Amino acid sequence: MNAPTTTHAIASLRPGPADAADSFVEVEVPIGDIRPHDLLVEVRAVSVNPVDHKVRSSFDAADSPKILGFDAAGTVVAVGDSVSRFAVGDDVFYAGVINRSGSNAAFQLVDEHIVAAKPTSLSFGDAAALPLTGITAWETLFERLRLTADSDGVLLVVGGAGGVGSMIIQLARALTSVTVIATASRPESSQWATDLGAHHIVDPKELGTAVPAIAPDGVDHIFSPYSAGNVETYAEILGVGGAVVAIDEPEGLDLLPLKSKSQTWHWELMFSRPLYTPTDDSQHRLLTEIARLVDAGTIRSTATTTLSPIGVETLREAHTRSESGTVVGKIVIVAE
Repeated sequence: MNAPTTTHAIASLRPGPADAADSFVEVEVPIGDIRPHDLLVEVRAVSVNPVDHKVRSSFDAADSPKILGFDAAGTVVAVGDSVSRFAVGDDVFYAGVINRSGSNAAFQLVDEHIVAAKPTSLSFGDAAALPLTGITAWETLFERLRLTADSDGVLLVVGGAGGVGSMIIQLARALTSVTVIATASRPESSQWATDLGAHHIVDPKELGTAVPAIAPDGVDHIFSPYSAGNVETYAEILGVGGAVVAIDEPEGLDLLPLKSKSQTWHWELMFSRPLYTPTDDSQHRLLTEIARLVDAGTIRSTATTTLSPIGVETLREAHTRSESGTVVGKIVIVAE
């Protein structure tokens, strides 16, 4: 097929809540020039992450129409002159970047350095659930915390049934020897985290008592998507030299409670490398490894809800459900 020059997409015209009329509209927009390392992908499925809500509600109106979406799985239909990893016809999956047009479109340009071949054992929808959370989980465990196959100790995963938490539990169990404690507050989320491999489940409202009962000498590592109001508790339940990796950005965060036991605080933003070192192919490599683990049956997709098509009302529904904070795993949306 000849590469298209425009694409149908679902965009936001101005920042606002999910139920606003201008938050999701159909548009036809130019695709733009294919850069030397770009792939033009026919998008077959996407998923929704908290960053999608954040961008939708706070983007600069001057960037309208804003095509949202990060996670995607699809098929390569054209390649840039310098592409070496992929060819037309390849099925791929990726998490995108925050400074290019999003995945809620029929066709999307994405740099090959952050793309991997789709797991062959998964549908496009199940594959689309994995990239952003998989990259975040991998970088948290193996880059921020520097865990290895020989690492033991205790890891607390706050939000164990969430998208990133689900991947951290699986990767920690598959590739390290740490004991995993996950937080969950409902029977369905507790069961989900247990099924993924968590050794222990605790209520997030009882961290100060429940975690020391399991790890009286303190946990070694904490993954934190909900840091506001928790720093003092983290300092109490972490051991000497323990570490927190956070992905949220609460205002006025005071980290001084961590000083007494020489604890450390790390930030994880999976967009950092694509933004600042765009020729770094580490995300290509780690997604390739995640695909291998999936195809080997070692880890699994975290898709739990599938909607269709990639349209105005399905995206509105997906955002609304995701923002409710009650979703277990991931919501994916597949093209017709």
